[in-house]
Amino acid sequence: MFRLQGSKVLAVDMTGDAVKAKNGSMVAYDGQMTFKKLSGGGEGLRGMVTRRLTGEQMTVMEVKGHGTCWFADRASEINLVRLQGDKLYVEAGNLLATDAGLRTGTTFTGLRGASQGNGLFTTTVEGHGQAAIVSDGPAVVLRVSPQYPLIVDPGAYVAHQGDVRQTFQSGVTFRTLVGEGGGEAFQIRFEGDGLVYVQPSERNTIAGDV
Repeated sequence: MFRLQGSKVLAVDMTGDAVKAKNGSMVAYDGQMTFKKLSGGGEGLRGMVTRRLTGEQMTVMEVKGHGTCWFADRASEINLVRLQGDKLYVEAGNLLATDAGLRTGTTFTGLRGASQGNGLFTTTVEGHGQAAIVSDGPAVVLRVSPQYPLIVDPGAYVAHQGDVRQTFQSGVTFRTLVGEGGGEAFQIRFEGDGLVYVQPSERNTIAGDV
């Protein structure tokens, strides 16, 4: 259903089924399609409450029909993630599209979200199907294992999946080493067994310096 054309365009072939995608990300389609605007933050009452708490302005559209749709987001690199009953945690701005059958919601992230200027919540995607996430430059998928915890700069973090716990630790960030940081530095520590997606270009936020 999901396939890449190059590294920056997602093609979705549909035979009467549906896909949810970031509003405004569709660049072309053929066949017969219908479009419906949805709200970000998850389904149901909890999603509505979360949107009020976080002030999320993310909007999602549902595309349904027969044919092919092509999606892109500001020439960002696109990465496909297959979920088999597990859960994907992803920054809202990095989620491009999901199978309509996947459930989306929000989860509390606390300090990390606040330090990035992204709010206190991040988006969750769970179920069986495919999701497409975007990154500034080709994303690198890093393995977390019980023997080898992973430390990530908040500005480079995109998403993670698996049985992974995240905590926060203070220390020298990569930007502090090149003279771009001045305050207390924070990093994300991942422990457990899973995957973490990082981008080679850090977000232009206060990220690790609070």
